[in-house]
Amino acid sequence: MEQTPIHEMHNPELLSLIPPHSKKLIEIGCSSGALAREFKKISPSAHYFGVEIDPDYALSAQRYCDETLVLNIDEADEIFWNSKADRDCWIFGDTLEHLKNPWAVLGNICTLLPKGGSVVACIPNAQHWSLQVRLNMGDFRYENEGLLDKTHLRWFTRQTIIEMFDEAGFQIEAGLPRIFQDPNAEKYFPIIGEMAKLSGVDPQMAISDALPLQYVVRAVKK
Repeated sequence: MEQTPIHEMHNPELLSLIPPHSKKLIEIGCSSGALAREFKKISPSAHYFGVEIDPDYALSAQRYCDETLVLNIDEADEIFWNSKADRDCWIFGDTLEHLKNPWAVLGNICTLLPKGGSVVACIPNAQHWSLQVRLNMGDFRYENEGLLDKTHLRWFTRQTIIEMFDEAGFQIEAGLPRIFQDPNAEKYFPIIGEMAKLSGVDPQMAISDALPLQYVVRAVKK
């Protein structure tokens, strides 16, 4: 299947949650290497390892990563996991939702992550108001990128992101919602709130959870 289009932009919120003292980082789904480029400005001496499923993307990322590897992390073997036991920061920038088994991948990381290590991730929000509207219309069509990226295999909300990390042995110590303003959003909030009320949940929380396009989190071992 064709991959999500490559681009040279980085995610500033994701960058802000990467511990600046990290010495050996690994990014799963490093795309063009844009995030590596920006982190290297903060910590030039850090070793940044990029993993990509697309050989052309991995080649592009070599401009900024110290090393790159073409690999589908879902299919990583014991040799790979053992060789990365020294990595103190694992990064998933809109990658976990593309995996067949993100729960198992995070579980593997938890078993080998050194003391003081962390996982930093950006994950799309399946509870976003625009998806709720499109579902109501029956207009759930895959696209080349965005929330309905045709390469997405898994879907998460704020609640299930927390649960996924918890089940893998992590606790989320920091998080940021990525909210992009849209003038069309507010007219749907009363409806979202009413649905929440009818379902027996907090209407204001439901509206709040419908705002972020993505969540950025940093997790550490429990």
